[in-house]
Amino acid sequence: MEIGFVGLGKMGRPMTEHLLRAGHRVHVHNRSRAVVDELAAQGAVAATSPREVAERAEMVMTCLTNTPAVEEVYFGPSGLFSAARAGQLFVDHSTVGLDTSRQCAERARAEGADFLDAPVSGGPAGAQGGTLTIMVGGEAATFERARPVFEAYGKNIRLCGPTAAGSAIKLVNQLLVAINTAGLAEALVFGMKAGADPQMILEVVGTGFGGSRMLERNVPLVLDRNFKAGTAVSLILKDLSLINDLAATLGTPLEMGARAQEVFDRAGAAGLGDDDMAGLVRPYERQAGVEVRRG
Repeated sequence: MEIGFVGLGKMGRPMTEHLLRAGHRVHVHNRSRAVVDELAAQGAVAATSPREVAERAEMVMTCLTNTPAVEEVYFGPSGLFSAARAGQLFVDHSTVGLDTSRQCAERARAEGADFLDAPVSGGPAGAQGGTLTIMVGGEAATFERARPVFEAYGKNIRLCGPTAAGSAIKLVNQLLVAINTAGLAEALVFGMKAGADPQMILEVVGTGFGGSRMLERNVPLVLDRNFKAGTAVSLILKDLSLINDLAATLGTPLEMGARAQEVFDRAGAAGLGDDDMAGLVRPYERQAGVEVRRG
């Protein structure tokens, strides 16, 4: 099968590398050219536009930073749908709103093609390790067609429901990521100020009801003072905007989400937008006059 991949950032590049290692022929495009050339050196086939990828590939995946990028890549003058044809399969791994996923599916159907919204979770580490969670919305037969390809870089691969169900599940995931990350930052500083060893917090609380994946992920980064972005504060702010827009449309209250938004907004205003979300601890540290560190 001729495969295409558009969007070769921190997630898309390692996902493409897994596809290459699995023996797939992959046509690649990215807004910046350097990564295209680097992947071409590994066996990928360079393309000059999303349209060119769609002209060559039977199945095209995208992993893009935001809704405007998805709209441009799919619907733009040199976009994927400008070359769509019957029988093709398009898969969007980006985190976008439900309406965007539905619009992509509708246009694909109009061209005789299929579409899956398939956002991923696990961050760059999961992409590099091939252990991503892939939450998919679309038709069951289309999902089964895509599953063998997903298995190159995914571990927990689930059909969540019809079109936009994958995007809905991803927004639930991101809401909890934001809430848990904000709560963890607060709890770590509280514990440090109270005399608790943060490594002990990780080891003991991590096995109790207070444990979470964010605790497992973020505490080691905080203790190493490693705030180089894996998942940036600005990325979570983008996702919170999507979540809040959808909640307003649905009339669903997000009290904890609103508080998490305030915490992330404060970090962004403090110039931490490009930091990893573990860096959310730093405004709390400044306010409390303590730094979370090993004993």
